[in-house]
Amino acid sequence: MTNNIFKGLGIALITPFKKDGSVDYEALERVIDYQLNNGADFLCILATTGETPCLTADEKVAIKQLVVKQVAGRIPIVMGCGGNNTAAVVEELKNTDWSGIDGILSVCPYYNKPSQEGLYQHFKAIAKASPLPVILYNVPGRTGINLKAETTCRLAHDCENIVAIKEASGSLEQVDDIIKNRPDGFDVLSGDDPLTFPLVASGAAGVISVIGNALPKEFSRMIRYEFRGEYEPARRIHHKFTELYQLLFVDGNPAGVKALLHEMGMIENELRLPLVPTRIATMQKMAAILKELRL
Repeated sequence: MTNNIFKGLGIALITPFKKDGSVDYEALERVIDYQLNNGADFLCILATTGETPCLTADEKVAIKQLVVKQVAGRIPIVMGCGGNNTAAVVEELKNTDWSGIDGILSVCPYYNKPSQEGLYQHFKAIAKASPLPVILYNVPGRTGINLKAETTCRLAHDCENIVAIKEASGSLEQVDDIIKNRPDGFDVLSGDDPLTFPLVASGAAGVISVIGNALPKEFSRMIRYEFRGEYEPARRIHHKFTELYQLLFVDGNPAGVKALLHEMGMIENELRLPLVPTRIATMQKMAAILKELRL
């Protein structure tokens, strides 16, 4: 089995836009530098939080090249590659330039609601075609289907390059089942910022985080405390974030974290339709919490 190298604080990287709607590559450089200097352990690019469905093929290539050049091998990079047409995903895996990328994140097929056997065969085909380690992504709230613990473990046992799962089912019981029955070298990563504290306490290896875009130093400190078994200081940080977790997602993702980064002076508060900026009332509450967190 290939060992998972994606541990600790992973950042689900946003894509900044200018006021005219074009990709703001200078702002993207600023955000990446901020991550590298403040505790990020790996980056996850061109996935949901990056508004990838709203990017052109040329923009995706340019973003990938910029990130790889700027990171320069200092931390691992995971890139999104998934969909609900298995043959198309396999084709993308074969035709994409993966230089500088260390792994792929592949989301459960959405909308068409396959059976567990269908999910197993889908990911098995992706693992076979992938030149890189694969992280499964289970997010039933977005895809309409749950990748069950037994299917996850079956894939982990049968496909040696499936190294982890980003779990966003919201079920601690399901995560527990995976951790109990997984093969050596396979890890669970939290896909829900609010559940990161309990999941890491239960044996998860880290998180692919949205809030980490804005507050990587604080969030990585919480995870590092937990890795050392220092749960009380970790819990205190977790509780400081409680209200912010809710506000970040109330108007959709990544509207919340983009508002936060805008408040910090790092990016314009711009999204691409169908997403729109977070409401002013939400933004004001987040700004007040941010001020408290940074005192």
